[in-house]
Amino acid sequence: MLFWTPVGSLAMVFSSIAFLFLFLPLALMGFAAVHPRLRLLVLLMASLVFYFYGENYLIWVMLTTTLVDYTCALMIARAWRPGPVVPLSMEGPRCGGQRAWLYLSIATNLGLLVYFKYAGFVSANVLAAGQALGLSHASQQGVLQVALPLGISFYTFQSMSYTIDVYRGRVAANRSLLRFATFLTMFPQLVAGPIVRYADVESQLERHGLSMAQFALGVRRFLIGLAKKVLLANPLGEVADAVFGLPGNHLSTSVAWLGAVAYSLQLYFDFSGYSCMAVGLGKMFGFTFPENFDYPYCARSVREFWQRWHMTLSRWFRDYLYFPLGGNRRPGWPTWRNLFVVFLTCGLWHGASWNFALWGLFHGGFMALERTGPGQRLQQLPRAARHVYLLLVVVLGWVIFRCETLPAAGGFLTRMFVFQASTTRVVAEFLPPGALLAMACGLLLATPIVRRAAAWTATLSRAGQLAAEAGQAAALFGLFFLCVLNLLSGSYNPFIYFRF
Repeated sequence: MLFWTPVGSLAMVFSSIAFLFLFLPLALMGFAAVHPRLRLLVLLMASLVFYFYGENYLIWVMLTTTLVDYTCALMIARAWRPGPVVPLSMEGPRCGGQRAWLYLSIATNLGLLVYFKYAGFVSANVLAAGQALGLSHASQQGVLQVALPLGISFYTFQSMSYTIDVYRGRVAANRSLLRFATFLTMFPQLVAGPIVRYADVESQLERHGLSMAQFALGVRRFLIGLAKKVLLANPLGEVADAVFGLPGNHLSTSVAWLGAVAYSLQLYFDFSGYSCMAVGLGKMFGFTFPENFDYPYCARSVREFWQRWHMTLSRWFRDYLYFPLGGNRRPGWPTWRNLFVVFLTCGLWHGASWNFALWGLFHGGFMALERTGPGQRLQQLPRAARHVYLLLVVVLGWVIFRCETLPAAGGFLTRMFVFQASTTRVVAEFLPPGALLAMACGLLLATPIVRRAAAWTATLSRAGQLAAEAGQAAALFGLFFLCVLNLLSGSYNPFIYFRF
């Protein structure tokens, strides 16, 4: 059972006809038509419209975060004084007042996040504990129902990192509410990342510029991300949903493995597709966002996987939780404790469920294992063996992540390893030609084959490069056409980030 209510079920997702042919063209035209000094205002207004379309009254949560952290940062930096605002000394002491403003910022952000994301989860578990102890006879209808604002986990972490960095002296507070609000609410990365820190775009907010080359690159990145989402993630998601929705007595070992692999590919192409679209949209509006994925399924250890998967989140936890806890300065148990705390938090960041908590601890356990003697010996295995180890860990972890309850995850994992062929359902039922093609392309494109092909075309003659560019443009147009056909047909097109 999921204890969240996605009010933003009407969200204007990037892979929708309304976004592609109405909102985005209007936003781009308005942005380009006004004087450069007004462009941030146009982008802010467009972002608020985008968010209000999906969230309605819950936009107050994001606006509250914006105003509180804008004010707290100014007070931490003592920016009410006349003169230029410069970063605080990284080595200098901080007074009690500065610490109080930092604590106010963190408490506000975490308070809003905990209430909206975890209040239902906590109340359900308190109710269940009371029933188990015979202290309560209330039904599940007594569980607190709280609407989950779209993207709250992403913009909360972004905003918190700003006030923490101001306190640490890494960035200067910004007196311009327009610039700070634009940074925090920019619709390209608002609902699914990447998690952009203020330092990533500080200079771009101050000296905003556009170029046709950057815009063209942004269009290319957006179309690639759209194709990942619509042509790969969506058909793979249909396979995964069908398999994970089967009753246990209809689930064979081969079908269970098919569902686990399909979901692993769906999640990667959906998430990396949205990140790719976000990077592309950022470039269309003159911003460069950090990359979020670097072929994570090509990793050969869990540690390397997290250096390649959702990289902005991994860096956030490293800089704002792992290092403050002590990092790996003290080997052995202190380091393992820090890893478990970080990955438990990472799991719960993804959703209010014991499955997410277990998934985080599962990865934290392997991160700790790889720092032990036996774990370090894994690095002495052949590259292929290390790669198989990583894929096995990640795919099994995604099963825990995907299932809605711990018993369901346990049953699914058991069926994967306890052979069962006596079933009425076979693999061929879940792999129609379109899904089979998507899986084959997904397995291929999860590797850096495209990157290597691009590097090869750079070695061609000028005529060869022009031919390659023309072929690439034609391919992108064809992919866009196929995406539009899929969307117009009303095909399966889920938005899986409501719980985040």
